[in-house]
Amino acid sequence: MSVDSVAVPGDLATLLAGQAKLPAGLGSPKLAWLKALRAEAVERVGVLKLPTSRDEAWRFTGISALAQQSFHPVGAPAALQRADIERFRIDEAATRLVFVDGVHRPELSSAGSGSATESASIVVGNLATATAAQAAIVQAHLGRHAAFHDHLFTALNTAFLHDAAVIVVPRDSSVATPVHLLFVATEPGVASHPRVLVAGEPGSSVTLIEDYVALHDASYFTNSVAEIVAGANAKIEHVRVQRESGAAFHIASCAVSLGHASRYHSVNVALGARLSRLDLDVRLEAEGAECTLDGLTLIGERQLADTHSRIDHLQPHGTSRQLHKCIVDGTAHAVFNGKVIVHPGAQKTDSAQSSRNLLLTTKAVVDTLPQLEIFADDVKCTHGATVGQLDSDEVFYLRSRGLSEEAARNLLTYAFGAEVIDRIPVASLRHTLEQTVLERTARQP
Repeated sequence: MSVDSVAVPGDLATLLAGQAKLPAGLGSPKLAWLKALRAEAVERVGVLKLPTSRDEAWRFTGISALAQQSFHPVGAPAALQRADIERFRIDEAATRLVFVDGVHRPELSSAGSGSATESASIVVGNLATATAAQAAIVQAHLGRHAAFHDHLFTALNTAFLHDAAVIVVPRDSSVATPVHLLFVATEPGVASHPRVLVAGEPGSSVTLIEDYVALHDASYFTNSVAEIVAGANAKIEHVRVQRESGAAFHIASCAVSLGHASRYHSVNVALGARLSRLDLDVRLEAEGAECTLDGLTLIGERQLADTHSRIDHLQPHGTSRQLHKCIVDGTAHAVFNGKVIVHPGAQKTDSAQSSRNLLLTTKAVVDTLPQLEIFADDVKCTHGATVGQLDSDEVFYLRSRGLSEEAARNLLTYAFGAEVIDRIPVASLRHTLEQTVLERTARQP
């Protein structure tokens, strides 16, 4: 099947119209592998079906509302100025890549002003520029970790692959300041497919902020895929913030591969979108790898937010920690499904998983399912889940100290979410999100 002619499930045909053709700038013979990758994804799109509630992985997250929408590719670039996105600036991030409706905008981006050593050590750019400098690394990893053969939305993203945020940190390089990837939605009705590739070579260190924002309240569709690779002894801090329009649809996949004694820490914060879904897959591919996954979902009204995670311990002496919290107000519905798999031979694995959920109304809903699958006998693994409302004893204690009932409830709700926000390693972003949580949890009498 040609990349220029895509056969898709009828329910999603509108998502592909006019988007599959490879831009001329990426059509060189050196990128034949990219065209082949896209063609393979196109083939899978023609075979795969739209997931329904009959599929176990989607049984709590119906996406019929998404399929009923009509989306179109981005048209003429939005006439944005730096001032239009200034409120999303992160003080500590000297390097920022800006994508508007899925398209890289170099005039809104900044290359950074770090030290000469840092500037020389890290390669940051979109797909077109990065392939020229780091072709072998990009080819080795792009499309190799985020499996699309059985995942329709990942296949869609790969079929549309023409632009990407690419970050390569060379061996033994430490990037002192965070790299900010800002994805801005400006046009109603657009379907965009952001792509991120982060390759931390052995001994490297970097902090990445992946940030999804909107300049309007209309409906649109964001379908993002991130691939993150940490070589031996590499360290990657990854903060992902989803603050899309309340009418938007956000489907995301993040695939992480960890090498020997590498460390990966992620903080995922889901605030926006009418319907959102994050699939986070972490593979501890070598001995001594470590991952820590922290997550906060804060939703209200009729929002639906789904987080699915999978941690594969493939080698001995691996360590994983996961804390996921949900604060659910109104008639919103939160879903958490976390699976930890300890494969045969992955002895001395140490894993702990916790799902904690707070319901602010009697109509709010949480479905949570932490899971352990253990095929090794010398391991230490735990998991647990709680779902409930605010502790009446804690409310009473604060009221006895002079707070009103409403103030006491607001304070306790804020503290519940702040535990995750406090783990964000970037001070200005942490402060911004603390204010957001405070405002969102301040319920009116």
